[in-house]
Amino acid sequence: MTEPRTRSYDALNPVDQFPGVVRRTLVSGDRITFVEIRIAPGSEVPEHTHPHEQVGHVASGRVHFRIGEIDQELGPGDSYLIPGDVPHHVVALDAVTLIEAFSPVREEFADD
Repeated sequence: MTEPRTRSYDALNPVDQFPGVVRRTLVSGDRITFVEIRIAPGSEVPEHTHPHEQVGHVASGRVHFRIGEIDQELGPGDSYLIPGDVPHHVVALDAVTLIEAFSPVREEFADD
């Protein structure tokens, strides 16, 4: 069972996910991983899939998402749901910060 804990933002490890895309794992437990993604203007997360359900919130900036058959621009305050195994692709229209949660745990993110 996961023990309660807190993490200071200054202590988080920034990971260069793709060119212009930096991920920080905010916290991870037994069943969920919570991350921040910062994407530089014009940078992208290439199309990919994973078995995890993914939910997110656009904290700042504008971003273009392609999630399965959905093609949509999102801005501050907007949110999204990506079911497991659905192809998705992201392009930052300007500097963007996304806050995302994954379930089950993204083991490859959990120790960052």
